[in-house]
Amino acid sequence: MYYRMKLMDKVRVPPHRLGEELKSVILDVLQEQLEGSIDKEIGAFIAVTGVLEVGEGELIPGDGAVYYDVVFEAVVIRLVLQEVIEGIVVETTSFGAFVSLGPVDAMLHVSQISDEYISYDEKNSRLICQESKRFIAVGEGLRSRVVTLSLNEREPRESKIGLTMRQSGLGTQKWLEEEMVKEKERETRGGERAGR
Repeated sequence: MYYRMKLMDKVRVPPHRLGEELKSVILDVLQEQLEGSIDKEIGAFIAVTGVLEVGEGELIPGDGAVYYDVVFEAVVIRLVLQEVIEGIVVETTSFGAFVSLGPVDAMLHVSQISDEYISYDEKNSRLICQESKRFIAVGEGLRSRVVTLSLNEREPRESKIGLTMRQSGLGTQKWLEEEMVKEKERETRGGERAGR
């Protein structure tokens, strides 16, 4: 789930940037340090959106920088097991699809796509369900559930997030739209029978 958070931190402003507008420099430093990083308690930082308060600066002997206590706003994604989340397919392989969730990618293994046999169309970079002919391709949006979660704070790209689409209400946007149409058709037919 995505959260807009108000956080506090101490920010080091390097000496070569001390003549610039302070909030702008602090925002630059926070964005460089935090965006794309992961904190297990806070989540994965997507964006630092603004600096709200800047405290008095502190000097440390031997360091030409000034350290400020800062209150700022950030957008983070905090994943939990069994959470339903939407993402975009960024790569398909013979063993599954990689799904972008913002600052991190998750893995949707072929065994977690459908009960059907899944084949890989390497030429078109698609995973295809054999019976229904539904497929997953790069660039498609999908809704899935988080089934495994191992976050790596030091190397966010090494985090391991596993997804599933095997329950109802999950799948690519096209699959979900098809299911809605089928459901409406069933309701219409059911209403016609009741009226007889």
